[in-house]
Amino acid sequence: MKRLYAYFFRGLITFLPVGLTVYVLYLFVTWIEASAMRMLRPVTGDFYLPGLGIVLGTALILVLGFLVSQPFMKRVLGWVELPFTNLPLVKSIYSSLKSFADYFSPNERNAQQVVLLKKPDSDLSIIGLVTRQSLADLPLDAQTQQHVAVYLPMGYMIGGYTVFVPRDWVQVLDMSVEEAMRASLTAWMGNPKNPPTP
Repeated sequence: MKRLYAYFFRGLITFLPVGLTVYVLYLFVTWIEASAMRMLRPVTGDFYLPGLGIVLGTALILVLGFLVSQPFMKRVLGWVELPFTNLPLVKSIYSSLKSFADYFSPNERNAQQVVLLKKPDSDLSIIGLVTRQSLADLPLDAQTQQHVAVYLPMGYMIGGYTVFVPRDWVQVLDMSVEEAMRASLTAWMGNPKNPPTP
């Protein structure tokens, strides 16, 4: 009986990531196809080519990316963001999401660093993400302004802690931000590629 339970849970653990990923992709594709169909039906009538929603969505995102890259769009974006940056509750949500998205933008690639945080007199170490190299604009004492900001993500939930630590406490790792976030989401429980031999 224990062996049956083991097989069941092993199969469930194998199926869940694939099944949930496929389900989320299915929901997204279904939503974007239905939206495109509603927009195009008044123009094309009954004619609709499956997959046109994805093509249209990709094209719109590319056009939007091109437009926001133009210098004149900064003022327009400022006007568009005005209600989102002035309403009390909306401002907090929008600012947090925008800062998080900006961290992964191509313009910030050079500032992104995955680091091993370790206090010199401690054996404990933790992996985090450098979010700020300079704290000079924050209302901190002169010594703390020389530190760096390191975000420590939590496993299995959206959240974490940001700590200000001396620069010599961090060691830059050869790992992308995406890899670190994906691994921290599962508490670093992924199987090693080359497990040590007993």
